[in-house]
Amino acid sequence: MSSPNHTQALILGGGIAGLGVALRLAEGGRNVTLLAKRALTEGSSRHAQGGIAAVMATGDSVNSHVEDTVRAGAGLCNREAVEFIARNSKASVEWLLEQGVGFTRDENSHDLHLTREGGHSQRRIVHASDATGAEVMRALEIRVRNSSNIEVLDHHIAVDLITSGKLGLSGPTRVLGVYALDKKGGHVETLTASTVVLATGGASKAYLYTSNPDTSTGDGIAMAWRAGCRVANMEFVQFHPTCLYHPHAKSFLVSEAVRGEGGQLILPGGRRFMTDHDERGELAPRDIVARVIDYEMKRGGYDSVFLDISHKPADFIHAHFPNISGRCAAFGFDMTSEPIPVVPAAHYTCGGVMTDLDGRTDLPGLYAVGECASTGLHGANRLASNSLLECLVLAAAASGHILAGSDEAKVDTATVPQWDETQVTDPDEQIVVTHNWDELRRTMWDYVGIVRTDKRLERALHRVRLLQEEIREYYSNFRIDNNLIELRNLVSVAELIINSALSRKESRGLHYTLDYPDTLPDGEAEDTVMVPENSRPLPTDEPISKAAGSGHF
Repeated sequence: MSSPNHTQALILGGGIAGLGVALRLAEGGRNVTLLAKRALTEGSSRHAQGGIAAVMATGDSVNSHVEDTVRAGAGLCNREAVEFIARNSKASVEWLLEQGVGFTRDENSHDLHLTREGGHSQRRIVHASDATGAEVMRALEIRVRNSSNIEVLDHHIAVDLITSGKLGLSGPTRVLGVYALDKKGGHVETLTASTVVLATGGASKAYLYTSNPDTSTGDGIAMAWRAGCRVANMEFVQFHPTCLYHPHAKSFLVSEAVRGEGGQLILPGGRRFMTDHDERGELAPRDIVARVIDYEMKRGGYDSVFLDISHKPADFIHAHFPNISGRCAAFGFDMTSEPIPVVPAAHYTCGGVMTDLDGRTDLPGLYAVGECASTGLHGANRLASNSLLECLVLAAAASGHILAGSDEAKVDTATVPQWDETQVTDPDEQIVVTHNWDELRRTMWDYVGIVRTDKRLERALHRVRLLQEEIREYYSNFRIDNNLIELRNLVSVAELIINSALSRKESRGLHYTLDYPDTLPDGEAEDTVMVPENSRPLPTDEPISKAAGSGHF
C-alpha cells in the first residue's frame, strides 16, 4: 500500500548538508522530500562567512591539514575520520564549482583565493568574499529547485521520528519516517520514508547569546536521542570569540578571517593582549581566544574587547570584507578607521548524534550529517572552516551509502498511524512557553558557559529538569506549535550538554572547569558518550569507516 506522503528519502534540514545529500540522491535517481523549518535558505549555513578548509595549494598537504585539525581538537579527534575528510576536501570544492558556486579568485592568477584562519598553518580557506555560506546556498538552492526528483516542504518542522519500535511492530527497530508540523497550515503531517537523513544543525540557541539564527535548536539531536541513538561530546560547545557587541546585533559574527588578515584584539585602553596568553596571538584556536577574551573581560570589568584592523588600507578592508564592513557601518562602526567591539557567543556544537563515516546512526535507516552529527572530526574543539567541509564530505558519503541500498527497507505505510490530536486542547497561556525559553537560555549562559564548575553545572541541571517536567506536561496536554517543539528539543539537548560536562573530570578544548583545570595525559581521555535506555548501537563488527573509504566522490 502506498501513501501520498511516502518518499524514498526524507531529509530534515535545508542547509548545505541537507541540500548536498538531496542533490546527490536526486542525481542517483531517488525521489527526495526535503523539509526546511523556514524558507529554504534561512538556516545557519547561509550565515557562514569564513569559508571551506580544503587542501588546494601546492605547498599544502593532507597531512598538514590533519595535524592542524588534531591539534585544535585537543587530542580527541578520530584520526581516521580527520584523514578521510581532509583527503576528500579538494573533491568537495570541485563538486561545488560544478554546481555553479562562485568562489573568490586571485586577481592575478585567477586561481581560487585562499585565506588563512586561526589554527591553520597554511592558507587553505576557499571562500566567496566574506559570505561563503550565502553563495554556496544560492547555487545549491537553484539546483534543488530545478530538480524534478526533489520536493521541498518549506516551513515544516519535524516533531519526532517514527520508528517501528515506538509502534510496537515486530522485527528489528528501524526508522519509518517523521511526524512534521506544517507551520502555515497548522496541522501535523505523517511522512513515511525508506531513509531519513538528519541535517538539522546544532543547538546554539540553548544559550542566551549566539552567533546563529533562531533555527539552531538541536532538533535532530533531541529526536535521535529519543529514538535510541547514542550522543557524544556534547560538553564541547564552541563559543566564537568575535561577535559584534551591540544591543541589536547579538547574532552578527565577525569572521575569523578578519584576524587571519591581520586584525588584532585589544583592550578598551588600546593594548593588544592575545600575545600575553598564547604565542600564536590572534591566530590561536577559537577555544583559547574565546577563553582569553572572557578572562580579560571579567578581570577588567569590560562589556567587550575590541577587534582592530583599521591599520589596513580601507580599500583592502572593503574588498575582503564587504558584508562585514557594511553590517558594522549599519550599526554605527567604521572598521576602516576604528576598532569594533566584540564578545564571545555560542557558535558551534562540536558533539552530536554518533555516526560512522557513512553518516549512519545507531537506528537503521537513519543518517545524520553536518553539525547535528558526531563523526570524530572535531574532537574537543572545531578548527575554523572545517564545518562546511564536513557537511560536504559526509553528504557525499551518506548519499553514496544510501544509493548502494544496503540499509534500505520497504515501509508498510498502513502500519503507521496518523498524528492524534483528539486528547489535547489549544494552549491557554503561550506566555508559559516564552518564559521557559528565556529561563533555559539564561541558565545555560550563566552556568554552562565558557568557564564552568561542578556547582554551577549541578545548579543548571536541577533547573533544566524542572523545566523538562513543565514542558512535558504542556506537550502532553496542548496542541503543539513551533516554539513548543523547539523548546522541548532544546531542553533535552541542554540536559545532554550538562551531563556530558559533569562527566568530564578534566579541562580539555572547549570544556574548561575550575574544579578540574588540568588536562589528562595523552591516551587517557575518551569521548563522552551518552547512551539512552532504548539504545541499540551498531554492531561492533562494522568498523567506523570501512565503507566510507570506497570512493563516493
